[in-house]
Amino acid sequence: MAKAVKQKTADLFDDAADEPRREAPKKARGYTAKDIEVLEGLEPVRRRPGMYIGGTDERALHHLAAEVLDNAMDEAVSGHADRIEISLADDGTLTVTDNGRGIPVDPHPKFKNKSALEVILTTLHSGGKFGDGVYQTSGGLHGVGVSVVNALSESLHVEVARDRQVWAQDYERGKPKSKLRKLKAAQNRRGTLVAFRPDRQVFGEQVRFQPRRLYEMARSKAYLYRGVQIRWACTSDLANSGDVPSQETLHFPGGILDYLRTTMGDRPLVGAAIFSGRADLNGTKGHVEWAICWPADSEGFVSSYCNTVPTPEGGSHVAGIRAALTKGLKGYGELTNNRRASRVTADDIFDGVAVMLSLFIGEPLFQGQTKERLSMPEAARVVEAQVKDHFDLYLSADPGTADALLDWAIERAEERRRRRENRELARKSATRKVRLPGKLADCSRSTAEGTELFIVEGDSAGGSAKQARNRETQAILPLRGKILNVASATADKLAANQELRDLTQALGCGSGKTFDLAKLRYERIVIMTDADVDGAHIASLLMTFFYREMPKLVTDGHLYLAVPPLYRLSRGGEVRYAIDDKERERLLADEFSGAGKVEISRFKGLGEMPPAQLKETTMNPDKRVLIQVKLPSATTEDKNEAKEAKATAQLVEQLMGRKPEKRFAYIQKNARFVDDVDV
Repeated sequence: MAKAVKQKTADLFDDAADEPRREAPKKARGYTAKDIEVLEGLEPVRRRPGMYIGGTDERALHHLAAEVLDNAMDEAVSGHADRIEISLADDGTLTVTDNGRGIPVDPHPKFKNKSALEVILTTLHSGGKFGDGVYQTSGGLHGVGVSVVNALSESLHVEVARDRQVWAQDYERGKPKSKLRKLKAAQNRRGTLVAFRPDRQVFGEQVRFQPRRLYEMARSKAYLYRGVQIRWACTSDLANSGDVPSQETLHFPGGILDYLRTTMGDRPLVGAAIFSGRADLNGTKGHVEWAICWPADSEGFVSSYCNTVPTPEGGSHVAGIRAALTKGLKGYGELTNNRRASRVTADDIFDGVAVMLSLFIGEPLFQGQTKERLSMPEAARVVEAQVKDHFDLYLSADPGTADALLDWAIERAEERRRRRENRELARKSATRKVRLPGKLADCSRSTAEGTELFIVEGDSAGGSAKQARNRETQAILPLRGKILNVASATADKLAANQELRDLTQALGCGSGKTFDLAKLRYERIVIMTDADVDGAHIASLLMTFFYREMPKLVTDGHLYLAVPPLYRLSRGGEVRYAIDDKERERLLADEFSGAGKVEISRFKGLGEMPPAQLKETTMNPDKRVLIQVKLPSATTEDKNEAKEAKATAQLVEQLMGRKPEKRFAYIQKNARFVDDVDV
């Protein structure tokens, strides 16, 4: 037993010997107080620039420009400056000048040997924006902005004009290169000039200021504060490379309303008037300005700012205006007894809206040093309260625009509901095959090429059509009576209508915004109704459905009208069919003009037509007559076609829409042109 154990132990050691030998871990060096580094001054910024400006890429580089420009804008917003100059040189040096009060240059009481200017440029968390005595609202909060710019610049030159004297100092990578010095007396100059060139050791040789980006930054600041004039300049070579003017004075007395009008141009809007305004904030220092419109194509944007600092990720002020618009429009719906308004959500109202929002508030709270999102719940409350009051007045003063906005939001809510139902249907079809409508007699061909779906009126006509069809390529879907008028029906009625649900399911391509022409199961869709007034009405309702819910199916030439005969004429073995009274008279005069009695029978409906005759006259591709339904495209660049599309939309709304007075006006206007009425 002992021998066996000894042998097993030896085998284990032999196996271990075959494995690669593991090296013993190196002995760790002692961890003592000497290993603790203390980074002083601006060294933390140079070691970890991402903590202060979010990285070292192009976006972070332009954040330096924003920090310097924001300081100048704070002087303008506080009422101490009305002119800012920004210029870009060939070597990448950016110069920002304002005519404000100028950074103080007297000795700082805490640092006797340093001027306040040097303290601001070389010490993190220093500045005049921590209290409310110097600035009521400002973009700078933490006192790190211009000191970070100094730390990450190869060179920085600053000039301050105060008390009729100009002072200057130079820095290199955050450290003073010279003492603060007097330049000259200045009788007509005041303010601060900062010229800096970003450090290529930090950002690399390839990352440079982009003229277009700087120009748009300067222009947005001019829009945000209508009292400032910003003078932009860069060399002609840089201007050409960035496709910007080499010199321009940016001044917009209309503020953000001017910006929104310029941005929207001639794009059609839901409602004619832009909703804009300005309001002081209750219980806090500052104010809010806004300009809002709803593009008809639902392709909007949200540009939000706090103290002229862009907040691309939005935040509390955007949440406030979103709530104000939602509550205001839903409240208007309740006031006008529009029950469908209860279905509208904030997404239906706010998604697709074009918003310019500018908030000025004391001591704002941002997420992170780059200030991309405002995070202060009280801002949401005060913005909502002020904007909602003005929005309520805007809606009540212009009921036409208010109704248009409410209808637009309701339509989006209904479309959202349809998308959800289609997603649920898609999830179901992933686990089991979706059943086609029971009334559908489908064709046997597996591909859409060469196939046709005949939409017929009633089960009787459906029975004849099923017997007359070519089973390989022709499918039959009978509908019961007159379908719903989709131009005047609500989304609930549309979703609950079994006939339209069967039709949409048979086609397989979805409807509304979920329509996908590639999923259409048939090459042609043929509306085949009786040759009478009721048949024409049913065809009109079906065409309205396709026009509203599947317009691309029509514009791409997939929709047809069958033309069944109204009369059958026979004499002896000779048989002819007439589409209408006029053709019947022509046949009697020409082909049946000789002696002999002509038997004339009038078809009361397709259901009473024998399958053989229905096939011969209406379904046989070699003998039938089809009318292709054509529709001008609403998205075309052809002006004439676009005009026709607009006229078509107006006609459909007039004849099939929700307002009967429009139909009455159309009948009154066109009744005199009717020669014969089939009743």
